[in-house]
Amino acid sequence: MTSKQRAYLKGLAMNIEPIFQVGKSSLTPEVTNAVSESFNTHELIKIAVLKNCLDDPREIAVVLAERTHSEVVQVIGKKIVLYKENKDHKKIELPR
Repeated sequence: MTSKQRAYLKGLAMNIEPIFQVGKSSLTPEVTNAVSESFNTHELIKIAVLKNCLDDPREIAVVLAERTHSEVVQVIGKKIVLYKENKDHKKIELPR
């Protein structure tokens, strides 16, 4: 992913609300499965890491991206933005 594409996705992510929360039990298989399934309907997902989660949000983002075969767009504070291109129902057209 180029920096131009990443900047474009960051702009889109500003207007969406987090659809998942990672709590004190951190990254469970249930959370991973739910995020993976949500990529069927969304290409861009925002995740909130709650204050009671002791793990680093950047580490959570990397592990989650690895497990769901997506890309980390950004991690700001306790917010994670992930992107995964949907081959069948492409909604976001990335700049070249």
